[in-house]
Amino acid sequence: MLADPSASVSRDAAETAALAKGGRTSFFGYVLRLAARLPFLFIAGRLYGAEALGQFAYATMVVELAAMLATLGLKRGLAEDMARRPQDEAGALFDALVLALIVSLAGSALLVALPQLLFPAGAIGPLGQWFALIIPFIALADVALAGLAYHHDVGAQVRARAIIEPWMLSIAALALAFTALKGDGMLIAYLLSMAAACLAAVMPALRRFGWPRGWRFDPARLWAIARANVPLAGADVAEWGARRLDIFILGRFASAEVVGIYYVAQQIASLPQRLKSSFDPILGPVLTRNLAVGNLAKVASHVRQISFWVASVQLAVVLALGMTGKAGMGLFGPAFAAGVVVLAVLLTVELFAAQAAVAEGALIYVARGPNLMWSLIGLGVQLGLSLWLVPLEGPIGGGVGAALALAVAALLQSVAKSRLLAARLGHAVAGWRFSLILAGVPAFGTGLLVLRTPEPIQLSIGFVAILGTFGFIIWRFGFKGADRLLFSRGLKKIEAEAANLPLAPALPDQAS
Repeated sequence: MLADPSASVSRDAAETAALAKGGRTSFFGYVLRLAARLPFLFIAGRLYGAEALGQFAYATMVVELAAMLATLGLKRGLAEDMARRPQDEAGALFDALVLALIVSLAGSALLVALPQLLFPAGAIGPLGQWFALIIPFIALADVALAGLAYHHDVGAQVRARAIIEPWMLSIAALALAFTALKGDGMLIAYLLSMAAACLAAVMPALRRFGWPRGWRFDPARLWAIARANVPLAGADVAEWGARRLDIFILGRFASAEVVGIYYVAQQIASLPQRLKSSFDPILGPVLTRNLAVGNLAKVASHVRQISFWVASVQLAVVLALGMTGKAGMGLFGPAFAAGVVVLAVLLTVELFAAQAAVAEGALIYVARGPNLMWSLIGLGVQLGLSLWLVPLEGPIGGGVGAALALAVAALLQSVAKSRLLAARLGHAVAGWRFSLILAGVPAFGTGLLVLRTPEPIQLSIGFVAILGTFGFIIWRFGFKGADRLLFSRGLKKIEAEAANLPLAPALPDQAS
């Protein structure tokens, strides 16, 4: 029996609407997270100082790396496991939670025994000795949110990661800055924020899936799941490590103050990167559904669509942040204004890395091995360049050297992973279009005019003017047809179809 073409078109529209709706919901969460993250950086810079912020940045980097390792790639692999076990989704989630708990407890034990790995440049207080115990909370929250994302529930991620976590961090850091606990204020605030986020993630997951029936602890099954997710775990760590390797090397070769300045620049520059992650919760289920039925053309179409959405919003934000960078960095304290060059280079990194990040969302299902290989190659290139450039004296040493190394590695991976995915799918996957340049040039010109105004004007009217110029042109001349679904509020019927899409069937083994 021939498939109904109208049903296929309706399904395609529903999937695109699902991606758009998920991206909109998470983008709203991204804006909320930005609204809380910037106050924290302001509080940390003004009330705690660059040196304390540098120590905080290094310690949290290490525990987040340990938490990433503890998830064993299940933030993305859980969707595939649930697709293979449609009658036992609760069991799949529980397996993932138990695996993450076991590995995260092992990581916590190691860091509790060796706290100097967290605090290499300063004295270790009582809190520092036990700081690593937060790792299980981070890992369990990530796995629980991945399970909810399988059912297109990105609202839980918004609540946990964009509201509870950052606002708890900012409010607690502000309150503790005026108490006798100020010395450990940021660390205590971090502990409180991650514990609260964990509760906000795990409780909805338990309500959604319930307790698994007949579940029992089976080491052989858990080992099989862990082994199957090793390539995903490696790719996750390589991608995450590329974003933290610079901080690690700086922490070894530079002062805590330099690390603190770099950390603020990195946090500002990484805001556009989080736009891509807005689509992660919904992208996996949609791609696995089409891969399961061999619809490679539709997979490529979804990758191109999201790549264009990400590039459009990302380029606008990069231009606005970059053109007003000096004024923006100065908000956090006079010492931080020196990081404006680092900020400019890191913003360039985000433009290079966007295509690779979106392509990887599909590569983890169709080419896990080669994807991991290119991730490791990029990490190796970054490591080598960082070790060469960071210790140098002069304008390309220190933080600028770390940022340049990251930029080269990001460009390499963007080209390699895009070409690899296009070869595996047999269709183009690039999301860059001429309309991006058409909108970018006038926005850059607006930015040059904004630079002639006082800094308060740059950060208010000027910032909005750059975004507005880019947004008007890209909407008028670049967004056509399905492109406008990202910001449409009038497609309730299609979104209803998207919400009712059947979950992905089992994937064939095509990850080699």
